[in-house]
Amino acid sequence: MLAPTYLAASWVLTVSYQLFTDTAVKSIATNIIFFWPTVSSWLNSNIQTIVFVYAFTWIFVLSSVIPSAILGKQRSTLIQYAVVLTLTLIAFFMADILQTIAGIRIEQILGAATLLENPIAAGFYLSVPFLLMIGLDINSKKKRMQGEIAKKEIFSEWEKIRH
Repeated sequence: MLAPTYLAASWVLTVSYQLFTDTAVKSIATNIIFFWPTVSSWLNSNIQTIVFVYAFTWIFVLSSVIPSAILGKQRSTLIQYAVVLTLTLIAFFMADILQTIAGIRIEQILGAATLLENPIAAGFYLSVPFLLMIGLDINSKKKRMQGEIAKKEIFSEWEKIRH
């Protein structure tokens, strides 16, 4: 039951990042032009690269979570590759898919991105996959430390029983 939920959530997040990252980066570039014109110019001239990096980052985050949720710890590398490639291709071609299947033009969806014209909202939006990565790392370290503590406690109890 979790697999379809994870796939649906990842699809929505991946597609939204592909569609709205451009707006968020342009918003930040526009708002920093007065006090950091060089960076603003660089952002504007490298929008496609930045969108790719953010799409990749989001795919990376999702590929860390989804195969584990679907397949558990014993996941196949080929299955993980297939899931990540599918998510990436769907995100990359989402504008064409929406136009062909649903008759929805990308401009209609991008009109909903007015919130991202606010540079603070855009900055938060762009930081989400990185915040998730940090959260996943912290959670992973906590679990590893809890496992080590549990092993020490079991070993300690075993030693008490043995003696």
